[in-house]
Parts: sequence; structure tokens; C-alpha cells
Amino acid sequence: MIISASRRTDIPNYYSEWFYNRIKEGFACVRNPMNPRQVSRIDLSPQAVDCIVFWTKNPAPMMERLGELAAYRYYFQFTLTGYGKHMEPGLPPKKEVLIPVFQRLSRRIGARRVIWRYDPILFNSVYTPEYHLRAFAQIAEALKGYTEKCVISFVDAYAKNRRALKALGAYELGGQPLLEFVSKLSEIAGANGMTVGSCAEAPDLASCGIAHNCCIDKEFIEELVGYKLKAGKDKNQRPECGCVESVEIGTYDTCKNGCLYCYANSGPASLEKACGQYDAASPLLCGHLTEADKITVRAMRSLAENI
Repeated sequence: MIISASRRTDIPNYYSEWFYNRIKEGFACVRNPMNPRQVSRIDLSPQAVDCIVFWTKNPAPMMERLGELAAYRYYFQFTLTGYGKHMEPGLPPKKEVLIPVFQRLSRRIGARRVIWRYDPILFNSVYTPEYHLRAFAQIAEALKGYTEKCVISFVDAYAKNRRALKALGAYELGGQPLLEFVSKLSEIAGANGMTVGSCAEAPDLASCGIAHNCCIDKEFIEELVGYKLKAGKDKNQRPECGCVESVEIGTYDTCKNGCLYCYANSGPASLEKACGQYDAASPLLCGHLTEADKITVRAMRSLAENI
């Protein structure tokens, strides 16, 4: 199986101790977000896990212990945007801190295994297309030689972020202006030795040099692990998403990055309540098992074709 850690929260940044404890004990428990009393016990042994995909905006807290993952194959989706502190209040400065962290991680595990995400792209009166092009170029130049791929996406409105997007004055870019914008992104990336893929975007941007991307990419993972996988499209994701099936071990309402465009947190009260239950020794992320929980051991095994 493939582990996603995590689309719901920033595990490397805030919960790396919990994650390493779960690796050491060989399992994690995950509540069903639609029915919290239903809990799945996930096998995290190297025999069951084909690959781990980390999603983060700051992996620094877990980097000193990467040696504990020697029995696993993994790669990072590392988000670096051009937004300021107002938009991403929980993050340290990009130029002084996060870009050096990206470079250090790349030197440690290789440029191919650190994928740069410039997403979500939000347009408003401050973050105009011109602003994004300048910011993208500056980051791309700093990451030249440290990654081979950039993933972009445009901000989507969900129940949890719709009000915030309205307050930010977010607007959509379409038609020819959108094509011109993404073409320039592709040109900038290419000049810095990178290809660009889009994440869960309906428009076909191939004419602009941007392919539909698979963030949890079957072919890439097969190359990484050295064998073919029996893995289909992830039915839990949007139709436009090209990712293959994975097991999510994160929890909503636990990300402390504070990004105004966030779709994973309900609000400050929910975040405070969930984070107040964090216990690095618990099998659950930000919570504890109770007698009322129904725990199901999920049948997890390698996706290798020859098994």
C-alpha cells in the first residue's frame, strides 16, 4: 500500500514525533472523518508499505531522523509559495529558512524525490498574475538543481474556506489570460531545469507545456521501489485527480500552518480542541481511543504485482 502523510495536515512540520513513534510500533489508527467512532488500524510495517508520500510546507522537524526510514521508500511534496506572512502566518520566512530547508532535504535524499509545489495559486488585488510570475521565478531560480518537477494548482472553494476566499477578494483567471500565465510558468520552470504538472485541474494545459500531474504517481513510485504495482485510481479523490489509491493517516482540523486558503481546518476552535488532544504516544493523531470506538484492522499488504 501507499501511505499519504498527509493531505489533511502537515505531519512533517508538527507531528513528526508521532509519526516516528508509529513507524517504530508498526501501526497507526485513523478515525473515519464521516463517522468518528469508526477507527481503522493501519499496518505500517515495511512489508506492507510500498511507499510513503509526505506533504509538507516545512519538513525541517523530521529531517534529523530520516535514518529511521531506511527500510522504506518515500518522497516529499514540498509546498513553497510566494505568499506573505499574512496569508501563511504559521510559516517561517521562505528565503531565509524554507528554501535552505528544501535545498538541504534535496541534498540528503536527491532532487528527484523532492517535488516542489507552487499551490494553490490564488489571484486577488495583491497576488496578481504578475506577482505570482515574479515570485515563481525567484523560487525556481533558488531551487535550480534541487528538484526536477514543479506542481501547480489553482485555489478551489470548499465549505471550510469559501468565506475566507471571499474576504480575500479571490477571483478566477480564465481564457487566454490563464493560458498566457501558465505558459510563462512553464517557460520559467524549463529555464531552471524543471517540468511542470497541474494538480486536479480540469483544463488541458498541454499546449502550454503543462501536463496533468499525478501527485501519488504510479509510474514514479514503481521507478522508486523497483517493481510494478497493482494500483488503480484513487476513488476518494476528485475526478480530475490522477493519483493512485493510497491510505491517508492524517486528521482534519490539526494543521497549524494557519494558511487563509486552507480547506482542511474548520476554524480556530476546532483546531485548538484537536491540537489540545495531541499525544505523540497515542496511535491516533490528536486523540485517544475510547471504549466506544469500533476498531477495524484493515487488510493491508504490498501492492507489488508478484505478491
